[in-house]
Order: sequence, then C-alpha cells, then structure tokens
Amino acid sequence: MNRAAGGAITVLVGTVLLRLTLTGTYRRYVRVGMGPFLLVAGVVVIVLGMATLVRALRDRERDGGTGAEAYEGHEGDEEHGHGHDDRVGWLLLAPVAALLLVAPPALGSYSVDRGAAVDVRAGDSTFATLEPGRGPVPMTLLEYNQRAFDHDGATFNGVPVQLTGFVADAEAPFRVVRYQIACCAVDAAPIAVRVVGTTGDSPPRDQWVTITGTFQPAATGGDEIPAIAATGVVEIPAPDDPYE
Repeated sequence: MNRAAGGAITVLVGTVLLRLTLTGTYRRYVRVGMGPFLLVAGVVVIVLGMATLVRALRDRERDGGTGAEAYEGHEGDEEHGHGHDDRVGWLLLAPVAALLLVAPPALGSYSVDRGAAVDVRAGDSTFATLEPGRGPVPMTLLEYNQRAFDHDGATFNGVPVQLTGFVADAEAPFRVVRYQIACCAVDAAPIAVRVVGTTGDSPPRDQWVTITGTFQPAATGGDEIPAIAATGVVEIPAPDDPYE
C-alpha cells in the first residue's frame, strides 16, 4: 500500500470516529463516558491522515506524478507487484467508507444465547427491603436478578417495579434482556428476566419495552431466570444508551 492510500484510509477512519461520536451512535458499541475520548481520537487520526496524504501527494508531484520514489530500483515483476499492492490498498477504502453510510446496530436478541452470562449470585451483597406503598420502582435488570437470588426475593416485599429492555423471544412467556458491558460491546454479557402473566401476542423480537409488575417466585426446580408477573407492557423506542 502506498502512502497516499494509507493517508486516505486514516482520514476516513478518523471521519467515521467523528461521525459516530457527534451523532451519538458510538453508544451502541462503548460506554457513554468514552465519547469525549473518541472525539479527540477522531480529530487526531484525521490530522495524522491528512499530513500523510499531503506529504504523499507532494512527493508524487516532485517525481512527475509517477510515484517513482517508492519503487526506485525495482523493475519487471517487482514493479508489477507493487502496482497490484497499491490497487489492493485503495480497495481497503470501501469497507471504511461503508461505515459512513451504515452503522451496525447495537447488540440484540441474536447474541443473547451466544454470549457469556453474568453470575448474579457471585458475592454476598444484601439489599434493603423495598418500602410498601411505593409506586413502581425503576430498576435495572441486574439489580432485579440480584434481588431475586438475595433471600429468594424477599427484599421486593411485594412492591411493583419497572424494568426496561428488549424482547429476546418471539413467544410468551418471553424474556426481556439488557446487556452489561465493562468497556465495549465485545465484553457484553446479557441479563434476562422472564415475563409471565401477559395475555395476547408478545411484542416482536428486539422491540424495546418497559415492564411493570411484581416479583414472581420460582417454582422448586424451575427456571433459573428470575420472573416478573407483568401488569403492564409498554413498547418504547430504543434508548440512547442500550447498555446497563
């Protein structure tokens, strides 16, 4: 690959970083707090790419537009090989440029049963009992799972809660899922809660929903996934930050 192609690819990579950051799309792949770092990285990568590209074009003009400086002393098959490498280098622009037009979506239901699960029973944390008479308590799926295994869900105290996630199954009883990430989507692990007590058709797969309901104790030898007895299921748009 010659320097001109390398510089152009670097500029495109930096442009993709800026686009993902400025549009907020980066939240699909990394934690929200990494946005400022990606913004700075995008600017730096673009500057480096522009410097490489300008230098390559100046060298080409100096040598009469042939780029002979890169291949001085090479003839025959070796020169042909370098030309082939240059064309392949420019082809690398295509997948990077495609990211400017179409950004991959956040992780969805396809990956739920293919990734490592979070061990919510690790450690010995104890939660405070929810106060009776309160309205639905917003709660992450991770906390719901941890409470479910903490004294068999006693800390729920019958208080209704609200969970938000996407649907992972096409049929009832369906699972509502959200991913936990430490850094980025590569290390994502799903947290699931099974929704029971609904009537009618389940929401479609990958549809984001807010579930209102109460803790449903598991039957002896039953499902390892904690359940919620739903009193309401509301379809919502995907949140800006899809991860917990």
